[in-house]
Amino acid sequence: MMAWWILCAFALGLLARRLGLPPLVGFLAAGFLLDGLGVRAEPVLAELGHVGVWLLLFTIGLKLRFRSLMRPEVWVTALAHMVLTGAAAVWLVRGAGGLGWPAALALGAAFAFSSTVLTAIILEPKRELRAFHGRVAIGVLVVQDVVAVALLAAGDGQTPSPWAWLLLVLPLLRPLLDRLVHLTGHGELLALLGVLLAVAGGGYGFQALGLSPELGSLVLGALLAGHPRAAELGGTLWALKEVFLVCFFLSIGLAGLPALPGLLGAGALLLVLPVKAALFFVLLTMAGLRARSGFLAALSLASYSEFGLIVIQLGVDRGLLASQWLQIAAVAVAASFAIAAPLNRLAHPLFVRWERRLARWEREQRHPDDEPLSVGSAEVLVVGMGRVGSGAYRYLKDLGLQVVGLDSDMAKVESHLQQGRRVVYADAEDPDLWHRLRLERVRAVMLALPDVEAKLIASRQLRLRGYRGLIAATHVFDDERSPILAAGCDLTYNYFNEAGTGFAAHIADALQPVASGQALGRRAQPPK
Repeated sequence: MMAWWILCAFALGLLARRLGLPPLVGFLAAGFLLDGLGVRAEPVLAELGHVGVWLLLFTIGLKLRFRSLMRPEVWVTALAHMVLTGAAAVWLVRGAGGLGWPAALALGAAFAFSSTVLTAIILEPKRELRAFHGRVAIGVLVVQDVVAVALLAAGDGQTPSPWAWLLLVLPLLRPLLDRLVHLTGHGELLALLGVLLAVAGGGYGFQALGLSPELGSLVLGALLAGHPRAAELGGTLWALKEVFLVCFFLSIGLAGLPALPGLLGAGALLLVLPVKAALFFVLLTMAGLRARSGFLAALSLASYSEFGLIVIQLGVDRGLLASQWLQIAAVAVAASFAIAAPLNRLAHPLFVRWERRLARWEREQRHPDDEPLSVGSAEVLVVGMGRVGSGAYRYLKDLGLQVVGLDSDMAKVESHLQQGRRVVYADAEDPDLWHRLRLERVRAVMLALPDVEAKLIASRQLRLRGYRGLIAATHVFDDERSPILAAGCDLTYNYFNEAGTGFAAHIADALQPVASGQALGRRAQPPK
């Protein structure tokens, strides 16, 4: 049976990719197809799906900073949105379905949540988890998850274990975890440690204490968020997490399709998604976010949550809801994934198209983290302060040039500032950024960004604002070079191809004095 799961998921995932859709859309379709063929979900599939979700949330935790959760734009937005959305859902359900208050409240709560899994999958490939709008979106979802845990605990009549207080000592275990990461080295042992912490510690450990295993995996990852090898740990779990998440999407599809009235109900729920996203946008701009940040965060939150399925399942078990509601919710969740994923791939072009209309919602007083900064008297601007950008910064600085770096990762910015480098927080994909920065003295802009779309947006916006200086960008694959040049770049650099040349030049410089000395030594010897 597992072979059929894998074959069907691969075939439809490949078809979805060929159609320009994310593979997860194909995985969901594979689940519905298998259900239509009479294949029934087995417990092991759901269990493997849970492992995938726990690994995903653990890797999110590795990039999470709890300090950001305490900001008003996060918790006020999350709570206000849940209250307003839940109230509207209760009103609609009671009016259209004639359900009682307990059932209406269960459905209202279920459809108020957004999907943590989908938002992470959307933001992670675009390197936006630690951009400002990504941090806000993840923060909102963490607050929602905490509320969901409380609702589930109240709904099933269970309370956390008396031993749950032991979790208060988790921060004290940080030095032990740091030492453990150091001892494991690299490779398979590091990956196994990540699985141990995410699945055994965060997942099953929190579950044994009567708490949310999803929240546990997130917390365990956050304990290692500032570790120097956190990025490496997340990278080792990448492929493993992706494989297990296929089981999660298959299990949603295998819940089956409802009858025609149920499909119409799921369709009605999908019509509410734009309203849900619009409410997020309004609340975030009221909190001081610029239109672009609010739009990108709201679009990434425009989905229904897998937590909603759990809430509805609880309502079915307690006799509050008919079993068909679970199928309706499964179709609505799956369809929201299928709609939100491709839409978020077009998020930046969509904002550029609607920028004038959306900018009207901005407040005059901006959020301090959402305000671009001046580059002063910089001659060269290095955008993206990762390994490549940092190396370019150091080299140009040693030549005596005035250099400033830009990065959308606050952790990187703070690290560079501590090392005495001039680096400011800004998002290169923000079209508004390039119109606000004063670049009169900047002779060259170096785009050392990992995302091709970000380089294209930055290049186009620089040329649109009339910048006539040099624009250079990195590229990895040959087919990326032409679009980058067409967007306005003057030259591109493939650092993988040039890495060997640089390495050989470095060795040649080191050997030159030795070779010269040997030659002098030979000339100094008298002839025999």
